[in-house]
Amino acid sequence: MLRMTAKASIFGQRNFTSWLIEATGTVPIKRRKDNPEDADNTEVMTKLMEALEGGDAVCLFPEGISRFHPEIAPLKTGVARMISDVLGRNRDNPDFEIALLPCSITYMHRQHFRSDVLVSFQRPMIFSPKTHPELVPPVDFAHIKALTKDLQGSISSGTLDAPKWHLIRSAKLAARMYAPLGTLMPLGEYVRLTRKFLELFKACQQDEGSGTLPQEVDRAAVRQICADLKAYQDQLAHWGIKDDRIRRPMRRSTALYRMSIRLAWLCLLGSISLPGLLLWAPIFATTYVAVRNYKKTGPILDTWDEIAQYKLIYGLLSGGIVYAVVVLMTWPIAFITIPMTPALMWITLRWFEDLVATFRAFVALYRLLRVGKPALKQMRERRLDLYSRVSNVAVSALGLPDEPEKYFSQIEGRHKGRILGEWDGRARYFSLKRRRKRDWDEVLRLYEKVDYPSEDD
Repeated sequence: MLRMTAKASIFGQRNFTSWLIEATGTVPIKRRKDNPEDADNTEVMTKLMEALEGGDAVCLFPEGISRFHPEIAPLKTGVARMISDVLGRNRDNPDFEIALLPCSITYMHRQHFRSDVLVSFQRPMIFSPKTHPELVPPVDFAHIKALTKDLQGSISSGTLDAPKWHLIRSAKLAARMYAPLGTLMPLGEYVRLTRKFLELFKACQQDEGSGTLPQEVDRAAVRQICADLKAYQDQLAHWGIKDDRIRRPMRRSTALYRMSIRLAWLCLLGSISLPGLLLWAPIFATTYVAVRNYKKTGPILDTWDEIAQYKLIYGLLSGGIVYAVVVLMTWPIAFITIPMTPALMWITLRWFEDLVATFRAFVALYRLLRVGKPALKQMRERRLDLYSRVSNVAVSALGLPDEPEKYFSQIEGRHKGRILGEWDGRARYFSLKRRRKRDWDEVLRLYEKVDYPSEDD
């Protein structure tokens, strides 16, 4: 059995979220920031340790807070102390072992609907009284801190962790420039490639002599690349277009032709989606109001992190109500509406995703036309220079292959959401199961998502 844990402040509230969390057996953990005078979790931790000894799994969140920041917060020592206490309780059992499985989560755009997310599990850490006697009580707190540091390093190795958003943004742009494959590249490979650039940019921000960079790496040159990538991305964000529009030049006549095709496709998708969208409207409205009210409860950077779960919970609640109302209103033919209502809602969502993507492409082409030929030509020249420098750093400093498109597109394994070749991409457009995505940053939005939220640099 998996024992989930959550902050105690969300328990006992008179709302659906609180009821659902309590109903699933989630264990409340008191945080000192919420209970400065009463943050005693002794009884709860004892129960969790008993569950571990009985073979259950316990899910803990070692940061201890939910937040929307680019950097992992310093981990609390609670996980390490629980490991130590469990080993102490079983010190006389030579065969006892406890496993710690670090998990890294990487959202492409966690605050947006239909954002992709990578969940990766790192190498498990196995402990026993025999192999780790230094963690058996009484224990030097330095060992607890060392284990916590190792845990943080393990989690950080599987996600994007940086002091500033602009470093992540520049690293993602560098990865897309170096290997412009979109969803031909598996999401895991895309994140790991981005992380390589991110770690390089982070190391080069440090003073000379610090870090573990090879001697041949020119810190000043890499810092300049990072700054130029930021400036280039700033201009793209100002225009509201993505780098891929600059990479592939397009004639004005071609852009106008594609806009006409997309306009016709928009009209068709809108007409066939309208009946199903009437069923989705209460769900969209409910989640919108719930999220808007939740944002008012605290600073935006501290509330965005939990928006996804609010959309999920209130979407499921309102969706169930819509389904029940439709069945009751059509009771004489309920044998038809019971299976047809969810089917209609599902295919409508697929059509709506295509509609939104088509509208987004139409707007992107329009914005491209507004930029004008001289500015686009200058931007392409700027991009060619950046591409050359990024590719050189990728090969010389990071040891990446000099033919990235061939290498990453041929990685074996069918990954969820990945497009495998041109034919698969075209067929996926009409798939009932999953929409074809052009890149891993695509979300269900009427505009191109080209940037992160602003931050105080």
